[in-house]
Amino acid sequence: MLLLAVDTATPAVTVALHDGTAVVAESSQVDARRHGELLLPAVERVLTEAGLKLDAVTDLVVGVGPGPYTGLRVGLVTAATFASVLGVPVHGLCTLDGLAYASGIEEPFAVATDARRKEVYWARYDDFRTRAGEPGVDRPADIAAELSGLPVVGAGAVLYPEAFPDARGPEHQSAAALAALAAHKLAEGSAFLPPTPLYLRRPDAQVPKNYKVVTPK
Repeated sequence: MLLLAVDTATPAVTVALHDGTAVVAESSQVDARRHGELLLPAVERVLTEAGLKLDAVTDLVVGVGPGPYTGLRVGLVTAATFASVLGVPVHGLCTLDGLAYASGIEEPFAVATDARRKEVYWARYDDFRTRAGEPGVDRPADIAAELSGLPVVGAGAVLYPEAFPDARGPEHQSAAALAALAAHKLAEGSAFLPPTPLYLRRPDAQVPKNYKVVTPK
């Protein structure tokens, strides 16, 4: 087994190789505006570090979000393209689950990432392996009481300390953690999400009201 994991649902452009037992190589760069520019070189970098070629990959793992529209699609499209070329399966995982898994927290907690518009994408967890409900998107002040007393992992906690005073690491997503979670789920025979974007709201770009389509006569 050789898992290639990618995630571009957050500002972290992150890639990792996992052999089913341990991480073989990984790369992470935090840049919210250069997902498309950074992802393929990162894939090449981890393959070179591992001394392997792309055709050695047996499974693709991709973070499906929630995340901003454009950045999220970079990872999904790349994973789908690789899977098609290699003829291997692609497994979807919630991006928040990767952050939760990386935290290693054994007690109830939450994960929150930056959703822009002064909101966070978030979910509650019973422990680092077990999500306690579906992800949501809300203003920090609106969920502060619900998460009161819980540690909160991720960039959302760092951005809004008044709502989430017990911030924990990691702040950014890691494909290494995502790959390790996928390896654990494959060993257990657990189900994955489809490799399609998990959007919790409409894209920022909208067709203007009263827009008229002009066609030649």
